[in-house]
Amino acid sequence: MSERFKVTKSEEPAKAYKNYGATSAESDVELKGKLLPDSGDTDEHGLPKDKDKGCDTNLYLYHEEIEDRPRAATFLSSLADYSNTIPTASAADPDAAKPAPPARMGTLIGVFLPCIQNIFGVILFIRLTWVVGTAGAIQGFLIVLVCCCTTMLTAISMSAIATNGVVPAGGSYFMIGRSLGPECGGAVGMLFYTGTTLAAAMYIVGAVEIVLTYMAPSMSIFGDFTKDPDAMFNNFRVYGTGLLLVMGLVVFLGVKFVNKFATVALACVILSITAVYVGIFVNWNGNDSLQMCVLGKRLLKDIHISNCTKKAGGELEKIFCANRTCDEYYKTHDVQVVQGIKGLASGVFFDNLQDSFLTLGQYIAYGKEPEDIEQMERPTYNQVYADITTTFTILIGIFFPSVTGIMAGSNRSGDLADAQKSIPIGTICAILTTSTVYLSCVLLFAGTVDNLLLRDKFGQSIGGKLVVANMAWPNQWVILVGSFLSTLGAGLQSLTGAPRLLQAIAKDEIIPFLAPFAVSSSRGEPTRALLLTMAICQCGILLGNVDILAPLLSMFFLMCYGFVNLACALQTLLKTPNWRPRFKYYHWSLSLAGLTLCISIMFMTSWIFALIAMGMAGLIYKYIEYRGAEKEWGDGLRGLALSAARYSLMRLEEGPPHTKNWRPQVLVLAKPNDDLTLKYRKMLSFASQLKAGKGLTVCVSVLGGDFTRRAGESTTARQNLRQCMLEEKVKGFADTLVSHDIAEGLSHVVQTIGLGGLKPNTVIVGWPYGWRQSEDERTWHVFLHTVRAVAAARMAMLVPKGINFFPDSTEKVAGNIDIWWIVHDGGMLMLLPFLLKQHRTWKNCKMRIFTVAQMEDNSIQMKKDLKMFLYQLRLEAEVEVVEMTDSDISAYTYERTLMMEQRNQMLRELRLNKKETLGMVQAIVDHHHADVKSASKVRFADAAPAAPAAGADPAPAPEPADDAPSPPLDETEKDDKSEEAPPPAANPNGDAIKPKPMPNITPDEGTVRRMHTAVKLNEVIVSRSHDSQLVILNLPGPPRDTKLERESNYMEFLEVLTEGLERVLMVRGGGREVITIYS
Repeated sequence: MSERFKVTKSEEPAKAYKNYGATSAESDVELKGKLLPDSGDTDEHGLPKDKDKGCDTNLYLYHEEIEDRPRAATFLSSLADYSNTIPTASAADPDAAKPAPPARMGTLIGVFLPCIQNIFGVILFIRLTWVVGTAGAIQGFLIVLVCCCTTMLTAISMSAIATNGVVPAGGSYFMIGRSLGPECGGAVGMLFYTGTTLAAAMYIVGAVEIVLTYMAPSMSIFGDFTKDPDAMFNNFRVYGTGLLLVMGLVVFLGVKFVNKFATVALACVILSITAVYVGIFVNWNGNDSLQMCVLGKRLLKDIHISNCTKKAGGELEKIFCANRTCDEYYKTHDVQVVQGIKGLASGVFFDNLQDSFLTLGQYIAYGKEPEDIEQMERPTYNQVYADITTTFTILIGIFFPSVTGIMAGSNRSGDLADAQKSIPIGTICAILTTSTVYLSCVLLFAGTVDNLLLRDKFGQSIGGKLVVANMAWPNQWVILVGSFLSTLGAGLQSLTGAPRLLQAIAKDEIIPFLAPFAVSSSRGEPTRALLLTMAICQCGILLGNVDILAPLLSMFFLMCYGFVNLACALQTLLKTPNWRPRFKYYHWSLSLAGLTLCISIMFMTSWIFALIAMGMAGLIYKYIEYRGAEKEWGDGLRGLALSAARYSLMRLEEGPPHTKNWRPQVLVLAKPNDDLTLKYRKMLSFASQLKAGKGLTVCVSVLGGDFTRRAGESTTARQNLRQCMLEEKVKGFADTLVSHDIAEGLSHVVQTIGLGGLKPNTVIVGWPYGWRQSEDERTWHVFLHTVRAVAAARMAMLVPKGINFFPDSTEKVAGNIDIWWIVHDGGMLMLLPFLLKQHRTWKNCKMRIFTVAQMEDNSIQMKKDLKMFLYQLRLEAEVEVVEMTDSDISAYTYERTLMMEQRNQMLRELRLNKKETLGMVQAIVDHHHADVKSASKVRFADAAPAAPAAGADPAPAPEPADDAPSPPLDETEKDDKSEEAPPPAANPNGDAIKPKPMPNITPDEGTVRRMHTAVKLNEVIVSRSHDSQLVILNLPGPPRDTKLERESNYMEFLEVLTEGLERVLMVRGGGREVITIYS
């Protein structure tokens, strides 16, 4: 490290200034007596020892704007006390349980088990065996696999969305609403609400079916339902209505009971599935508990096994020969008793490989021979026949509700200790677990149970018994009671979640006619929404059949899951800056595959139901989008395009974008050469790397002069600029402006660029590298005028220094991008390196964030808060808190300050011609910067040529490279140069100019403190970031005073602040937040 950075405090402070216009004694007196004449207790340099906390010496350079841009430490301490102000809603997913009182739950309790409970449903117990028997082992396995893949892909997309910020509870409605806007959010919310309500109806009908069919058939009101399907469904409607009223009353009176019952339901589900697995292996060789009577190849019902014979006068003969004329099929085929549960050892698995799809009314029989399955216009007698037409796609629709429930974890995000970790792990593990259970059950059922019994949906051939229950160990009642309670619990969950989802949508006021349902009762319950939910649920119960309800509600779930996948795919493809999920294992292709599966299953299951669901979503979307909006009809596609463009621009004009939608829309102020070509092409490369091809980029060059005379040159400059943009692959617009005054021209560009709401919000301005060496004493005027104009326009500003050392877009760099976060400026410093890393040039760089702690700050707590802040921002970066000790003003600081003041004094008082002024000023600059010997990675300008021969005119000194960084000085060099007088400058004739005696110079306290800030920060930045690929730091605000001295001092401060650094990006925010922890 250069010795320059080891300077702390001189033992003889007067020695540092003795050659700068005052003697040692005079300097000492001036500093102690005139700097702060009435300050009282001062240090050896005359500065007060008791500093104002609001004017901290170490950060005094940023003092004037500290109210608008607080120190990083202040911002972090406020973050530590930050609470979630986004209004939350109750769990609103049909899949999700109402969360318990707020607790910090882990992955197992908070996500995995609720998902397990909600995924395992009534279909598993009362329909899976029928699906396996009807579709066969191969197609049954494929049905389950397709459904599980759909939910797995959706879970991956959902995990990305759920981990893209702090997610309040509320299920897919809130996730979609935040990702795709209120229109899609409202449409999905209503779809999910409808699906949730119909799910409650399906659970209620399923619970009634379990009780009436398998537990208490004698409770039938409409007679023997085994002989009349309509009687069965009427029973379901009546008992379902009664059960709905009871469950609605429970939800109204005691939501706490629903939450507690969820634990019981979960235990029942796990116990029941365990009992099934144990039973399958206990019955390895089968058992005789379930026996069927088979006529030929047809399955018979309502016949006791002892009567399964064709003896004269027997029960079968009475049935098939009622009119003394026996049925032809009965006469030509024998009857036999078949063992229902044959066991895994029997090899029945191979008999169940092929499908047995039937149409309505066909007999359930072995094989597909027409004589065995067709009714042939004969009476059905007691033969079992298909009550619905079955196909591969229809069975997918019936089974799909079994795999829903994946949103249960995301709904509890507010109660999770670490939602961004728990939601992906818990949800995906739950899907893997349930998928394993379902797929293994398909194979085990196919290998254990006879094909005819698998296809007997209601167990009519075995006396109305549930097939799964009779496989279980130790007793069928374990499954019957467990499945009933778990189904009841799922219905209660749906009746609890649906009204709260409806209330949340109503409170958002995006669908006006739902406003009455936003009202809560005195106990905070959504009573009106509950009543509407029960009314819709009753309509579902009146359908009376699980096989009709299941495909219908599958449509609404599939629409929701499709929107989740669409949201993830769009945000990934659009690469919005706020899209930074902590869950990294997603890809837009997976999301599109999930979306494709959802749409495919919808139309395969029922194209009518699919169109109804999509039409409902489309109507709600258009209603939300166009309520009160004026429609405009154009002619043809051009009119449509013009209308869309006008509509979009008007929408953008309505107000500034939300923080999560903010992205840099860049205005590049490109300086042209005399030949009208671009001076710094790397500025376009940098803009391209920052934008990664997204958003708006406008490049503007300003020419001096009269437009009427330079119109042709303006066109040439614009064409050259556009050509450079094409070569650098910058997608945007190029323009030029001719103005009599360059500074005013740049100000006009900043004020007027853009159309409507499509305006740049970030300006890239080049650094005036030759401001010290220029003949014009106010070279920096244009730069500072532009800085002030950009600040007044409330736009962000980027100033790259050392732009020619920045990498091309074709290069790849590796190393560190260091962010020096001094004051909080809206998050620009955090967002820029993230955007740069999206480009291949910077992709391999690592982010390091440094922030400065003062003596009074708790640096350990600051580092902890900063890490948490970055975690919530989904940014990966190393964090370091640099402690800046409250040291005294160093002698070197005074040296630099006095040099700067002396330069200003000369510009004021020595009224020389321009060349003489340049010579004098350059002499001081050369005195300070010549003969640099310190080791550095900085590249320097070419060395000066050899001394000319005697008698020849001295050759002019070469100017330093425009973008060469200011090199640091060694400690020894400073001491040497402080003891030597600066060499006299030469006039054009070669004679030495004798400067006038300089009066005593007394630096202002604020100037010294600002220089102290620049020196101290530069020391710590160079010591830690000298090998970094890029250093990003806050650009201090320009001086409010426009006097020559203040502006010159400001430029000097920035030079000192960035000394010894090759690539620097100085950043100043536009006065608004540009990054958020929320999705």
